Amino acid sequence: MTAFAFATADMIRFGRGEAVQAVPALVALGKTVLLVTGATPARVGWLKDALEAEGVAVTVFSVAKEPDVALIESGVAVARVAQATAVITIGGGAVIDAGKAIAALTPATRPMLDHLEVVGQGLPLDVAPLPFAALPTTAGTGAEVTKNAVISVPDAQRKVSLRDPRMLPTLAIVDPALTDNCPRGVTLASGLDAVTQVIEPYLSSKANPLTDTICRDAIPKGLVAIQQIMASEDPDARDALAWVSMCGGLALANSGLGVAHGLAGPLGGLTNAAHGAICGALLPHGLRANAEAGNDPVLQVRIAEVQGWIAQAFGGAAEDAVETLHHWSRKAGLPGLDAQGITDAARAKAARDAVSSSSMKANPVALTEEQLLNLMERAR
Repeated sequence: MTAFAFATADMIRFGRGEAVQAVPALVALGKTVLLVTGATPARVGWLKDALEAEGVAVTVFSVAKEPDVALIESGVAVARVAQATAVITIGGGAVIDAGKAIAALTPATRPMLDHLEVVGQGLPLDVAPLPFAALPTTAGTGAEVTKNAVISVPDAQRKVSLRDPRMLPTLAIVDPALTDNCPRGVTLASGLDAVTQVIEPYLSSKANPLTDTICRDAIPKGLVAIQQIMASEDPDARDALAWVSMCGGLALANSGLGVAHGLAGPLGGLTNAAHGAICGALLPHGLRANAEAGNDPVLQVRIAEVQGWIAQAFGGAAEDAVETLHHWSRKAGLPGLDAQGITDAARAKAARDAVSSSSMKANPVALTEEQLLNLMERAR
């Protein structure tokens, strides 16, 4: 059996009602907390009130967009002024990434750029992060159980990771009730991102027996759940998709990702397109590109398995799964790359830049710039 290591959050609490039940555990993180929220902090006022009722001093920092260098620096400044001893974040993947980066950099003594991958030196943190807890309100990125935060660097027109094993959250609270009635467009994009993040680690060159077990369970569940939720609001499907999203975080943190994320990083840095929507548009065509370029029999078996799961969830023949998923996504409302504002020039630059992305290093086969351009052409 292949030797492997597996790292995740210190504690995971999963289930409906866990967000409220876990308040005492959140209080135990620290008595002076930076609470990182989405664009409308009032939506999570219940958590601020619950913490303050237990004697915690709470400073709120709102994240209204995907995090960039300036936003993280602003959050670090707020945390330092507040003398925060812990960071709690409640929101979507962008909010969790922002909180994770703020928790990591608040105690740091070196500039952020020293620690960023690709555009910086990629150095490990010189000081351990503040205790950090994450409560996701969307089912997509699995950021509540990963050791990196994705940050946009406008000067370099790239999205890159701040990564350190110590950035794994102290506490991850996955309460599917927090995702109930999430807007349709967000549900679709984030849900397809969640599905991508269990498919790519399953095909990854760094896959291991534990991530394989996680992904084999999660892939078919995710495909069925996203279809059910887009048909009608369904608490059971919300539960399943929250599970799949968390599984994606567990898998990618230990086995890496692949071509869809390898391209999504550069494309996201070059445009204002949402990460989940990019991944959803690229997913079926990434499967096709890997199937066409790969000659490893094990990889071909795994791709065939994925195609079979797609066919079981959406109908049609397994050999037509790529087109089935592509057409279902578009019919459900997912925009193609053109409609997301991704131009020919952006695609050309992304094909060049993807070679150096951390996600592409785990793709099961090496893809040329021409193959990447063809993949993106199909996703237009």
